[in-house]
Amino acid sequence: MKKITGDQISIQSAAHNAKGVSPMTKPEIASRIAELRALIAKANHDYYDLHQPTVGDRDYDLWEAELLRLEEENPEFKEAASPVRQVAGGVAEGFKKVTHNPPMQSLDKTHAKSELAAFDTFVRTQLSQPAINSQQPTTGFTYVIEPKVDGVSLALKYSNGKLVQAATRGNGTIGDDITANARTIASIPKTLPADAPRELEVRGEAYMTREGFIALNERQAALGLEEFANPRNACAGSLKQLDAKVTAERPLDVVIYNAGGVGCDGFASHSEMIAAFAKWGFPVAPWSRRAKTLEEMFAAIDELQEKRHTFRFEIDGAVIKIDEREFYAPLGATAHGPRWARAYKYAPERAETVVEAITVQVGRTGILTPVAELKPTELAGSTIARATLHNADQIARQDIRIGDHVWLVKAGDVIPAIDSVIVEKRTGNEVPFVMPAKCPVCGGAVRREEGEVAVRCVNPACGAQLRRRLEHFASRNALDVKALGGKVADALVEKGLVTDVLDLFALREEEVVNLDLGDTEVEPNTFFDLLQPVRKFGKNGLNMLKAVDAARELPLHRWLFAMGIPNVGVTVAKDIAAEHERFSDLADSAVLKHVLENDAKKGKEREILPIKVEAAKAVLGFFASDYGRAFAERMKALRINPAAEKKVAAKTTGALAGMGCVLTGSLSRPRSEYAALIEQAGGIVQSAVTSKTRYLIAGANVGATKTEKARALGTEVIDEARLLELLK
Repeated sequence: MKKITGDQISIQSAAHNAKGVSPMTKPEIASRIAELRALIAKANHDYYDLHQPTVGDRDYDLWEAELLRLEEENPEFKEAASPVRQVAGGVAEGFKKVTHNPPMQSLDKTHAKSELAAFDTFVRTQLSQPAINSQQPTTGFTYVIEPKVDGVSLALKYSNGKLVQAATRGNGTIGDDITANARTIASIPKTLPADAPRELEVRGEAYMTREGFIALNERQAALGLEEFANPRNACAGSLKQLDAKVTAERPLDVVIYNAGGVGCDGFASHSEMIAAFAKWGFPVAPWSRRAKTLEEMFAAIDELQEKRHTFRFEIDGAVIKIDEREFYAPLGATAHGPRWARAYKYAPERAETVVEAITVQVGRTGILTPVAELKPTELAGSTIARATLHNADQIARQDIRIGDHVWLVKAGDVIPAIDSVIVEKRTGNEVPFVMPAKCPVCGGAVRREEGEVAVRCVNPACGAQLRRRLEHFASRNALDVKALGGKVADALVEKGLVTDVLDLFALREEEVVNLDLGDTEVEPNTFFDLLQPVRKFGKNGLNMLKAVDAARELPLHRWLFAMGIPNVGVTVAKDIAAEHERFSDLADSAVLKHVLENDAKKGKEREILPIKVEAAKAVLGFFASDYGRAFAERMKALRINPAAEKKVAAKTTGALAGMGCVLTGSLSRPRSEYAALIEQAGGIVQSAVTSKTRYLIAGANVGATKTEKARALGTEVIDEARLLELLK
């Protein structure tokens, strides 16, 4: 089927409505309706079931609007099964099914203030009818305006004050039971206070935070896995995990904004109900406005649009609903949504540009990432000339070609991304992209592992990988070689002085001092500077060599982190190092093997160990690889065998003397800063909760599994404010 964009539809519609142009015949209308239904059905399947959108919001909304108009103008073609008369979404295999009573509806969309004015006229006309308001005709009602969260609709049911069921909207009537996954979202109350109804159902939207979305995609890319197109898709994919442990690792949150089937009948207004939800511990929208007039409604919508980028979640519009709930039943609903509310969709912030080329970058772990080189264009206050294309599969899905005109957006309002191709502007000269068969940097072999979307360069000596590994190797929490930045790393590799990170320990003074760093990056301030066509490393090179030499004596955990092994961060490196005497013990570590054996056990047989299985597997895998074995041999030849820091007796004084503490979730300060404060107060920073952990300091987006496990072990779960109180 030929792809037709929303802009094409609007052009076609305008043409048919213009003077002198014949209207569409009935067969043409029937054909167009069938085409639109097929396009919308496919888009719904890609979006809701596959979580891989293939069409932009604007195009989709224009398809929907045209289909609805054609069906209203030609009632003989109306069908109950039409996608504009049903709630979009589906159910997935592997989940129990839940029947919603009443059904979870969607909202009719508007895209222009004139459409909201028509909605206002409809409401006022209906509420003036004696059949609806038997006492007296009235216009005495108020609108509530709230953000339209771009997430995944869900329903939460409580019985005897306890969360007993969570379900997705699905098709509105039947959804998926995601109770186990919802329990991992820290902000969802698991029990209700005594003043809340014992039987209650609330409805709202699950979402992934902006910062969490960016961090998740970075982790996905590092592991060679599919990156998510936007926060909404990432949230949907997280909630549909059959393993709740995966969901627990995702930065999810919720906003509750509606009543379900039970427990909310006593509220006179929507505002009163939302205030009660907040009192009972539910997260509610951080912004809302009330409006008596159409002008006040428009002002609220404009204010919200200005604030849209300040929320932790993405919004794509505003929701306008009548505040007084007494009018809900009289106004009624269609099969699609209630007549007392509307969604107002903001025009997407996007810009048209051209894909001038597609280049390929190679990261520290060897992953090849295609990048669109764009004709520079202004979008959301910045000039954008490049956008990541993630991987070859994503390019094929969107059918992006070199030379294409495309719509550019910002995923998560931060990351430049290509939303869709403007197909009607193709000339036939566009060139499809093909992933290189060899590494574009070193010319070495590339490979795509089973189960991964990423293509990797498998040459450990690849210059691109080496430059980034060298920077990491010298970073502050690793070997702390301050003089070795990106420019120096590039020069060392380019000149062939370093082909592996351990070559740093074989550098000679003369070659480092005279290292050509290229043109100077600072303004010359002396006549001598003007005579220098290039910048030599000079004295800074001597400082680097001193720091490299000093690194020989750094403790084991610093070296372990410096090696850049996946899943081995600063705290994990400390935990692993604490269980070994020297570097030479790691390759055949009985401790790490025990962690893997323990992970295979079930139930009560499984011990609670301080080292995570992913980290143990990664370290053992590193030393089992060809590169890992060569690295260990080179360390031996260099006579570098870092030792673990001697365990210092815990401070007997201080607010946290001898207490084990674990930091988790999104914190307002760097984790290293809190770790330093805890240690200064005599505490012991751990990477995982064990029976020796006194406090779990939980930031935002912490899974319920982790907090429940902590409490089962007698660990107290506290927040940042409580930690700071203890430190005082």
